[in-house]
Amino acid sequence: MGDVSHARDAVRRARNAVAAVFAVHGAVTGSFATRVPWVQEHASLSTGQLGFALAFTAFGASCAMPLAGRISHSFGSRTALRGLLALWTLSLVLPSLAPNMYTLCLAMFAYGASAGMADVAMNALGVEVERLLGKSIMSGLHGMWSAGALIGSAAGTLAAHLGADARLHFALASAVLTVLGLVACSGVLDVQPAEDEEPPPRFALPPRSALLIGAVGFCAVFAEGASLDWSAVFLRDRLDSSAGVAAASTTGFMLTMAVARIAGDAVVNRFGAVRTVRAGGVLAGLGGLLIVLAGHPALAMAGFAMMGLGIAVVVPLCFAAAGHAGPNPSQAIAGVATITYTSGLIAPSLIGGVAQATSLMVSFCVVTLLACGLAVFAGVLRTAERGGRGQVSPPVTEVPGPRP
Repeated sequence: MGDVSHARDAVRRARNAVAAVFAVHGAVTGSFATRVPWVQEHASLSTGQLGFALAFTAFGASCAMPLAGRISHSFGSRTALRGLLALWTLSLVLPSLAPNMYTLCLAMFAYGASAGMADVAMNALGVEVERLLGKSIMSGLHGMWSAGALIGSAAGTLAAHLGADARLHFALASAVLTVLGLVACSGVLDVQPAEDEEPPPRFALPPRSALLIGAVGFCAVFAEGASLDWSAVFLRDRLDSSAGVAAASTTGFMLTMAVARIAGDAVVNRFGAVRTVRAGGVLAGLGGLLIVLAGHPALAMAGFAMMGLGIAVVVPLCFAAAGHAGPNPSQAIAGVATITYTSGLIAPSLIGGVAQATSLMVSFCVVTLLACGLAVFAGVLRTAERGGRGQVSPPVTEVPGPRP
């Protein structure tokens, strides 16, 4: 009994450690997002040039994410995550050093590549901890990412308000987050491959299961990206809201997402992944309908809040389902992550293109239809419910070493 209790305590400590890793990863994103105007001014870019350079973030992530599984296999999960997370936190400095569009494109490619590899590695470890605990934890882990992003954003907002040079801000933030990340990584699981285990390919197309799961994640991330980037514009242009009210809509959407993710595991463990996503799709669809029909800012803000609640847990559950769908969790997670990153990349520009050709109301009709798709296609996440009532598998009573 003592050995079992010790093993469970070790897994719980590993859960706390990987949660801290998620928070550090999110804090880098939040720190950068607040200083994009400084980066644009420093590199003397137009809006179009800035958008082109920022697209290299997703391009770098998509190219590098398939490498994460190979790195974890070669060095073990803990060492791999330690190195990849450090690359991500240190890469925060790069965009502030770029003097023009060409160097910013290179910086954003490296920034995105390190982000994507660390993302895959930490999600794979999160899935492993979830398997050992025998209950859903991925929503809470992604909630920690959102909390970290909010903290990084708050610190960046303060730095911008004080007029701090982003090179100094990013250098200090990078140093602090690198130390915090190294400390957090010391407590994560150290999963080593078996001696006879074949290493995953350096590059491989996502398995079919990842494509289906990724399609669900695509719908959720599309709605998330559209809401984050266009909610304020929608309230300002369509409902004549003030700048403060419009900005509050975006902030409220982010807070709703964070709270729903942190609380989402309890719902998933009670009702299961499929029913949770189906209900979320219905809620997000109703929120989209309210946005489209809103004649007052308060109604639109309520619609965006419903949208955030409905889609909040979908991406974490997609990663969990991918991790349990086949023999190579990192490869499947990388496939799902690539699809969701692509969705996040094209959503803002597609919404803008549809709005230019028609109107923002038509754009959010598209978002609403995709949100409803979550309810229709939620069944592909059934692989995450093998233990019943949302549990991913029966709890394991020992901390893993080499995989059998």
